[in-house]
Amino acid sequence: MSISSLSATISTAKPFSSSAVSTSTPSTSFLPRLPIKRLSSLSLNASSSKPPRISASMEAGIGVMGTKLGMMSYFDSAGTVIPVTIVGFREGNIVTQVKTEATDGYNAVQVGYRRVRDRKLTKPELGHLEKSGIIPLRHLQEFRLQSVEGFESNQRLVVEELFKEGDLVDVSGTTIGKGFQGGIKRHNFKRGLMTHGSKSHRQLGSIGAGTTPGRVYKGKKMPGRMGGTKTKIRKLKIVKIDNDLNVLMIKGAVPGKPGNLLRITPAKIVGKNIP
Repeated sequence: MSISSLSATISTAKPFSSSAVSTSTPSTSFLPRLPIKRLSSLSLNASSSKPPRISASMEAGIGVMGTKLGMMSYFDSAGTVIPVTIVGFREGNIVTQVKTEATDGYNAVQVGYRRVRDRKLTKPELGHLEKSGIIPLRHLQEFRLQSVEGFESNQRLVVEELFKEGDLVDVSGTTIGKGFQGGIKRHNFKRGLMTHGSKSHRQLGSIGAGTTPGRVYKGKKMPGRMGGTKTKIRKLKIVKIDNDLNVLMIKGAVPGKPGNLLRITPAKIVGKNIP
């Protein structure tokens, strides 16, 4: 090609235009996508200023606190022997605070029990009670209710007005601590052979395979600390209420040893007293 023809070709060529470049957006199929519901929930949580929800369980009614005194045998009118637990009540069971949805976000009644000397409590505890003119109380517990109408601070709760003979109650308390125990006592495991050359009598035995999974599964029943935990026994029957001795007789056993603090509430029955 001659020089003259090359120059003519260059002069007749079209100039570069940006329209020749594709303006289509690149494909975003490789980008990770979050679900729409996920994004909306994140934006709502970030912008909302509502207080956190209270997930405590709701009681079937107001309850009281008492002290376990021991167990005895009770003979009913037909002569039947009934094992009962005696629950006594020291000075207390006074409403110390009423919480509402407007002030605290939920409805609850705080109750105090067992009078003590001032030096047994801290200054914040004394200040909390002195706001309503209440005597120093050792234990404070809340009872979450559907409605707190009719309750006010420094109101004394009477056991005879809250419970009747024959009512079912839920009793919760701290069980007796038994220390570190083995599998037989703690989980009712079966004992191994005592004869025929067996050398495994009260041992735990195999706790899992070696290579796979190469570890012990969580929740495996093994020796460990037994007792000393909060336990609730449901639907116990009130056999008798003695107003003179100010005690309550409940059929069966309740958690803890004599002197233990108990929480007594009306039994929860779904569809009857709780939604």
